[in-house]
Amino acid sequence: MNILIINGPNLNLLGKREKTIYGERSFDDFLEELRRRYPEHRIDYFQSNIEGVLIDKIQEAGYACDGIVLNAGAYTHTSIALGDAIRAVPAPVVEVHISNIHAREEDRHRSMIAAAAAGSIIGFGLDSYRLAIEALIEKQR
Repeated sequence: MNILIINGPNLNLLGKREKTIYGERSFDDFLEELRRRYPEHRIDYFQSNIEGVLIDKIQEAGYACDGIVLNAGAYTHTSIALGDAIRAVPAPVVEVHISNIHAREEDRHRSMIAAAAAGSIIGFGLDSYRLAIEALIEKQR
């Protein structure tokens, strides 16, 4: 499988920001672990802080890869356009969140992309990404 992980705003600061919520590991370190764990699959990575760039990447990758793992960060709670982009492409998209968004501030309780996604994995730290990859692999079988 060809899987693309897309991270949204501020996730480029993993390992540096709010360590009590997001942990101390950088995403680059974790990504190498994922690639070692799934050598038979291609796992690419993209990050942007800009909503329109994320939409462009979903549109591009959604026709070129077998699945997308998306952590839209705070855009999860505000972006109808990201949900529309997910609906517009044939590749399944799994929404992920490192923290349990339902246990956080009320503004984070609602996802504007969940209804468009194939599923959501929330609150398992960086392991949420691994679980999403497992779901995509299982979905393809």
